[in-house]
Amino acid sequence: MPTTPTPTPASLGFRMPPEWAPHAATWTSWPFDDWLWVGHLEGVRREFADLVATIARFEPVVLNVRDGEAEKDARARIAKAAAARHGDEAERVLGNVTYNLLPLNDVWFRDNGPLFVRAAESGRVALTDWGFNAWGKKYAPWSDDDRAPATLAARLGMRRFVAPAVMEGGSLELNGHGVCLTTRSCLLEPNRNPDLGPAELELLLRDYLGVTQLVWLEEGLEGDHTDGHIDTIVRFTDDDTIVCAVEPREDDPNHATMARNLEQLQSLRTAKGAPYRVVELPLPLKHMELEGQRLPPTYANFYVGNGFVVVPQYDDANDEQALRILRPLFPGREVIGLSAVSLITGGGAFHCVTQQQPLGEVERA
Repeated sequence: MPTTPTPTPASLGFRMPPEWAPHAATWTSWPFDDWLWVGHLEGVRREFADLVATIARFEPVVLNVRDGEAEKDARARIAKAAAARHGDEAERVLGNVTYNLLPLNDVWFRDNGPLFVRAAESGRVALTDWGFNAWGKKYAPWSDDDRAPATLAARLGMRRFVAPAVMEGGSLELNGHGVCLTTRSCLLEPNRNPDLGPAELELLLRDYLGVTQLVWLEEGLEGDHTDGHIDTIVRFTDDDTIVCAVEPREDDPNHATMARNLEQLQSLRTAKGAPYRVVELPLPLKHMELEGQRLPPTYANFYVGNGFVVVPQYDDANDEQALRILRPLFPGREVIGLSAVSLITGGGAFHCVTQQQPLGEVERA
């Protein structure tokens, strides 16, 4: 069992808030390498510009850029997107974007960035720094990604808690009561934490993120190179409501997996013994591939911010249905569909590339 340093974030009153809690900012990273995107970088940057310009209408965005050339490209594309989408508001929107020079190996900041925690009593915000090894050592190198939380903590002057385990933000889904959903196929994959079992991982998540209950689903989508991140299949929309991806076509390999997840969630109970409201969210109808490998498009990879929800769209017959299902679940928020046709070639969408910083003063290092 790992030795947990004292004091832990939880012992000091810190916990990871749910995504719908107020944000100080959204962090994300500008795509930079055409090789990583297998020739799709142009489309990815176009979609990224739309994403940043959309989020910046509602809250500040900190955009990581690897160098001056990437920043120049990002500024031009985001300015164009803001003008097209927001017209007279474009100048205000652009003023909400801050550029942060940060070397990274890849753009998936949900996974290679920090996980922020907030103290309930003081309202101050710190960060947790988990190890990152490119989804079980799949894509070398990852050294810059692994250093990113420490670099940001030093730059922000923010207190940093170093967790003795590999963990990706996309593998965890929390509500406001500390209930955390995850998958065995990801967290127990042996190239991440070969010496840690379920009990040890539960203890670390309790100590570092304030998790009160860890719910283990079995696995995620076919073609997901993360080994089944929860944020592609199951999401909280409030403390008592869970969205679950479903695949009604029985001949699709995702059918049995999603049906098993749905059944388990329907039997799950809150701390008060009440069932959760479980809402079925269909997967896209199209079977998408890249170089002969299936891709994992999903509407569950939405991102929730201050007054908005951005939902990936795939030029698919189910796009509008997904928006109709999600809109009533987010009263007071504008639910916006944006294209992720190019972005999904990298294996993820909007939730995978973003990370929320909770509202609150910085807990100083």
